[in-house]
Amino acid sequence: MGRAFEFRKERKMKRWAGMAKTFTRIGREIALAVKAAGPSPEYNSRLRMAIQNAKAANMPKSNVENAIKNAAGKEAENFQEVIYEGKGPHGIAILVETATNNPTRTVANVRMYFDRSGGALGNSGSVNFLFDRKGVFKVKAEGHNWDDLELELIDAGLEEIKHEDEDVVLYSTFTDFGTMQNALEERNIELLSAGLEWIPTSMKKLGDAEVEQVIKLIDRLEEDDDVLNVFHTMDMSE
Repeated sequence: MGRAFEFRKERKMKRWAGMAKTFTRIGREIALAVKAAGPSPEYNSRLRMAIQNAKAANMPKSNVENAIKNAAGKEAENFQEVIYEGKGPHGIAILVETATNNPTRTVANVRMYFDRSGGALGNSGSVNFLFDRKGVFKVKAEGHNWDDLELELIDAGLEEIKHEDEDVVLYSTFTDFGTMQNALEERNIELLSAGLEWIPTSMKKLGDAEVEQVIKLIDRLEEDDDVLNVFHTMDMSE
């Protein structure tokens, strides 16, 4: 089926296998959310999003509650959001979202991963113009009339809707993320996952050997505990 299919399959298996890392990253997302807008999910849409993602990842409720409590406490670690930009092998643009309590350590590690892959870490603004930041919501397709809902959700900022197997993926603008989240909650549409993602505006097709080189860099980045998400412009379609 091609290397792109295998890449996606490997990514899925890797996420399932990396449960501890997943919980660590969700814990940092919770910490960032609490730091930004407080420990009450009712008044903190970002925290509601993190809690929903924790639920989707089967993170125990006690872990979530402890993460919120720790983030709101006086001894909370001071995590910062830092985005790194660079070019991977064969000119693939890469954005790396991190949550770190030690930016000096994190930037050194990220630079090392790029250097060892034959890429290069760039300055802020060097590649982010190749992406649009959008709200991305995944929900179950079953049980909803999507023709009607699509019309209703346009007023909440819906830009695009895609059907993927048994799920539906909804895209909103960055600024309409909270409005879309509220609209879905008001309609009792259960979110499988939600977040802000960097969507490439154009993508580059590579051969299998070249894809392998980019994948190695993405793997190294994703294995770092400080890294939350990695986005790239490599075309993974068949």
